[in-house]
Amino acid sequence: MTVTYSSKVANATFFGFHRLLCKWRGSIYKLLYREFLVFAGFYTAISLVYRLLLTGAQKRYFEKLSIYCDRYAEQIPVTFVLGFYVTLVVNRWWNQFVNLPWPDRLMLLISSSVHGRDEHGRLLRRTLMRYVNLTSLLIFRSVSTAVYKRFPTMDHVVEAGFMTADERKLFDHLKSPHLKYWVPFIWFGNLAAKARKEGRIRDSVDLQSLMTEMNRYRSWCSLLFGYDWVGIPLVYTQVVTLAVYTFFFACLIGRQFLDPTKGYAGHDLDLYVPVFTLLQFFFYAGWLKVAEQLINPFGEDDDDFETNWCIDRNLQVSLLAVDEMHMSLPKMKRDIYWDDSAARPPYTLAAADYCIPSFLGSTVQMGSSMWDAATAWLDDRCVGPRPGSKPVNHRPPKWSMRT
Repeated sequence: MTVTYSSKVANATFFGFHRLLCKWRGSIYKLLYREFLVFAGFYTAISLVYRLLLTGAQKRYFEKLSIYCDRYAEQIPVTFVLGFYVTLVVNRWWNQFVNLPWPDRLMLLISSSVHGRDEHGRLLRRTLMRYVNLTSLLIFRSVSTAVYKRFPTMDHVVEAGFMTADERKLFDHLKSPHLKYWVPFIWFGNLAAKARKEGRIRDSVDLQSLMTEMNRYRSWCSLLFGYDWVGIPLVYTQVVTLAVYTFFFACLIGRQFLDPTKGYAGHDLDLYVPVFTLLQFFFYAGWLKVAEQLINPFGEDDDDFETNWCIDRNLQVSLLAVDEMHMSLPKMKRDIYWDDSAARPPYTLAAADYCIPSFLGSTVQMGSSMWDAATAWLDDRCVGPRPGSKPVNHRPPKWSMRT
């Protein structure tokens, strides 16, 4: 389920984000605590072996190995490779959300273009809208594990009311080795053309608008299918994963605290707990976990898309719009600003601070001194001095002209 915290960061306050650090669901702690404990456990085990079990000669060899690992581990470009990879994953994740199929534009066109308040007109609108929702359901079944668990077979789709038994027979009769999410779209087009011949759609322009919008809806569904089919190249994911875990495998040995009496450079202290190494693991491995969670947002992670909720919402809202709300209009009345040319909604006391004057441009703030000087100069040049007034003795405004 998507973790929403927008209201908690609506205003920037002192330590405004500290409340978010205490959340568990959807947090980095929940994603990373297992790997973090394993890393800390291995580090502690190697440290104990070095301190308690190795002999003098073995310790000298381990110390040389530790210095070698620490020196060459920094040559692994973890920051560059991981940063570019996470950026690519986040952009891909957001594009998938932007292209989720929403039927709102189609339900508006169907409700206003397919006429008839009788049973046949109602049946036409509801059937067209059902085909729209069936198209998205077939796509969601193919890309989302949560939706597939809810509708594992076509029998479940029929039982849920997205498809009739006769439509199921026609659907199964069509032999194709490919995903048949496009079949309801063809049914939609045939039914819309039939409604146009019957006069239920009164204008060919309305039919064209309806088909254009349905084609856009089908494009959204195809795009989700394409994202599921063609992912980020596996070789790139493997490179990033190997880079991160190889780096921290070297850190298990290279970041050990060595005997301070040996005088090794950078090993003057023996703190036992590698605080900054643990923080580095937390940040880099957490960065990799972010990509792991977002690379496929149609799973069952905390921040994955609520596809089952989308199915429920789209069906309920779309059928309501094309059926009960068809040609349903509230009675028109004069608004409260009917005779008011300067309409302005009132403010509550809580919102009084948000009542601000209109912005008229940054030059308004320059003051009135320049305006007074320019006005006086124009009076002298065009109107002449007023009777009894002293002559104005100042330079006129400078103008630049190009010939």
